[in-house]
Amino acid sequence: MDPLAFLAGAAVAAGACAAWVSQRRVTRLRRQLTAERHAACHDPLTGLPNRRAFYSRGAELVGDPHAHPLVAVVLDVDGFKQINDVYGHSAGDEVLVTIGHRFASCAGEGPRRGIVARLGGDEFAGLIPERDGEPDEQAARLADMLAAPMRLGGQVVSVSTSVGLVPVEPSAHLADAVHRADAAMYRAKRHTQRRRTPLVTHQHVLHTSLRRELPTHPTSAT
Repeated sequence: MDPLAFLAGAAVAAGACAAWVSQRRVTRLRRQLTAERHAACHDPLTGLPNRRAFYSRGAELVGDPHAHPLVAVVLDVDGFKQINDVYGHSAGDEVLVTIGHRFASCAGEGPRRGIVARLGGDEFAGLIPERDGEPDEQAARLADMLAAPMRLGGQVVSVSTSVGLVPVEPSAHLADAVHRADAAMYRAKRHTQRRRTPLVTHQHVLHTSLRRELPTHPTSAT
């Protein structure tokens, strides 16, 4: 074999190998960068946008006249600490994931799609398309949807949420809208607490405010 031809072939092969290795490295770095960007803007438990992403994307939605009419929503899970105490923290995580996924289904589709986020703990917020009815009616329907039965710790349970919902005007400040929705949520929570019998023990909690036993059949909802 011609030594020059052999060397030329070896050089081409080495170059191709180096290019392949380089491409793999670039691909790996791109994947790492994408994962880091996603992690920076999303809640690791529910996969929803986090507080940072909510306020960034939410400001864009509020400032976009084509995105309206919108409502701002703030909600949290009633008695969440007691859920953790009675069922355990892994069950509490299941509740947050289920509530988050149900709430996300309200964000809409296409160009009018809103944003639903987990702000932290058991608190969620959203900017979603306005539905028919007064704000209190919309909030009540959302709370009913979120309270659909779910399977938790081998039982079928219903977990309630307190929901605050307010209309958002075009050019409004997002922080102001969230503050008003938060205040509405606490009014709803106080109203719910006034209607409850005071809880004495975890056993009493288990059979009253935290769950509603359903007929024994294999039905479950997620």
